[in-house]
Amino acid sequence: MKKRDDLTKDTPEVSEGGLSRRRFMGAAALAGVAGATGLGTSVMSREAWAAAAEEARNKVHVGPGELDEYYGFWSGGHQGEVRVLGVPSMRELMRIPVFNIDSATGWGITNESKDVLGHDNEYLNGDCHHPHISMTDGRYDGKYLFINDKANTRVARIRLDIMKTDKITHIPNVQAIHGLRLQKVPKTNYVFCNAEFVIPQPNDGSEFSLDQSYTMFNAIDAETMEVAWQVIVDGNLDNTDADYTGKYAASTCYNSERAVDLAGTMRNDRDWVVVFNVERIAAAVKAGNFKTIGDSKVPVVDGRGKSEFTRYIPVPKNPHGLNTSPDGKYFIANGKLSPTASVIAIDKLDDLFDDKIELRDTIVAEPELGLGPLHTTFDGRGNAYTTLFIDSQVCKWNIADAIKHYNGEKVNYIRQKLDVHYQPGHNHASLTESRDADGKWLVVLSKFSKDRFLPVGPLHPENDQLIDISGEEMKLVHDGPTFAEPHDCILVRRDQIKTKKIYDRDDPYFASARAQAAEDGVTLESDNKIIRDGKKVRVYMTSVAPQYGMTEFKVKEGDEVTVYVTNLDMVEDVTHGFCMVNHGVSMEISPQQTSSVTFTAGKPGVYWYYCNWFCHALHMEMGGRMLVEKA
Repeated sequence: MKKRDDLTKDTPEVSEGGLSRRRFMGAAALAGVAGATGLGTSVMSREAWAAAAEEARNKVHVGPGELDEYYGFWSGGHQGEVRVLGVPSMRELMRIPVFNIDSATGWGITNESKDVLGHDNEYLNGDCHHPHISMTDGRYDGKYLFINDKANTRVARIRLDIMKTDKITHIPNVQAIHGLRLQKVPKTNYVFCNAEFVIPQPNDGSEFSLDQSYTMFNAIDAETMEVAWQVIVDGNLDNTDADYTGKYAASTCYNSERAVDLAGTMRNDRDWVVVFNVERIAAAVKAGNFKTIGDSKVPVVDGRGKSEFTRYIPVPKNPHGLNTSPDGKYFIANGKLSPTASVIAIDKLDDLFDDKIELRDTIVAEPELGLGPLHTTFDGRGNAYTTLFIDSQVCKWNIADAIKHYNGEKVNYIRQKLDVHYQPGHNHASLTESRDADGKWLVVLSKFSKDRFLPVGPLHPENDQLIDISGEEMKLVHDGPTFAEPHDCILVRRDQIKTKKIYDRDDPYFASARAQAAEDGVTLESDNKIIRDGKKVRVYMTSVAPQYGMTEFKVKEGDEVTVYVTNLDMVEDVTHGFCMVNHGVSMEISPQQTSSVTFTAGKPGVYWYYCNWFCHALHMEMGGRMLVEKA
């Protein structure tokens, strides 16, 4: 027979006094009693636990018919998508396919999406890390969201009015786009992105030596999505951010050792924060002072060593996250293999580039926070919040007090440490990347979730945790399981995003369909026609719930068939679909949208097509037939 201690260990709902260890730990976190020494510093009564739990529920509850205060945009990790959540409810609202194939919307299947992705379908995967929203004068303007694909060295842009990806750019000369941030002022003219891995230049197989290998910092024109310029650097770039003047960007940089093995990359006690003088780089490119590499026409400048374009500030050790405080005063680099974060004064950078001060003179604080500091976010009240990966904690600390401590004053800069579950990576506070950081909510993206959710086999979900930071103490209020490593997120006030309820008929999203229809003499809004062009067949049809404008068409085996469907419904949420059975074809057509898909007609016979988005009481009856004759 098992001892009571064994029963308690195996059964989380059993404990002394009837209060489970799980509930005790949750209540302790909710009440914010987890201080610098961790949970368990005080024992809560059942009444206190109940009060804390009720407070937590009230904080995150968004009732039926009520709206969340914030949009949250989560990177979809290995899924290659972006997920839209409401905060504080943490309800998933939508998924935006970006680098992935999505059979619900037809992303990667429709011609419109292939125009963005490329019609060769070269890559079928993506690894999304860092979603960031365009700005005007340091405030979110709600126009675009940008996201990287580390796996295939791409950057995508999402139109937030329709929440669809409209541009994808392949970055030449480099591999593995990781850190990504945006120019904040005067507006987002540039998307800054780090290529992580060093490769030979050019990487054509003629040279494999590390002596000829390096990586680059990249700037993309936010409107054209063309690469504006690249900067060669020493080391492996990691994360990046920009200042509030438009003049500087900075990136953490590890592997100053130029090693290819794990031990080698950790040999030095310090690596770098690389600061980029954006004004000087842009001026050099405009003056033609650049080179190009291989077949690429992108301007490249050399930022290695003692360059006019860069400065390498030594910081400990294998630094990871790089974050700009919302007051615009500091870049903060997180040590990862050091328990410290390095606070860099942005107002000292002019003197640094004019060689009036030394590199380490820009460091104004280096607080010791705990084990494995990765990322820092802010509440707009002078406090920073840093994830401690090894300690499984978030550390709240005061920047001004950390500076005082660095200058010799005996002051405690740490305000609180809160246990999270477990091994947190990114964290993100509401509006924190903008001037408007409001210090209400903090999301912590934890990499492990063992014992937090129902078991689902060897592959566990990860855990996105919501923390209330509106008061003096952090309070954990929500656990949210999530799949395939959402790497980072961003929180935006709901009034900063203006979405369309139905499409404009002149939307550029289906401009290519309109151009083809004009060439065929077809009016998309009214015509239901078949255009035959040898082995190519174009089928134009309208749809109004619950029927298509064409319920039958005939083709021959092996014909290349393109179907254009225009949804004439004017009521929001009356989305139609088009799915051709046994042809690998499905797509979404929202109100007033035109979507098209191209496929090869299969072997002779009858093939039904049907609406695969529920649109009407007679939705099941909405269909038609494709008749395939022998060739």
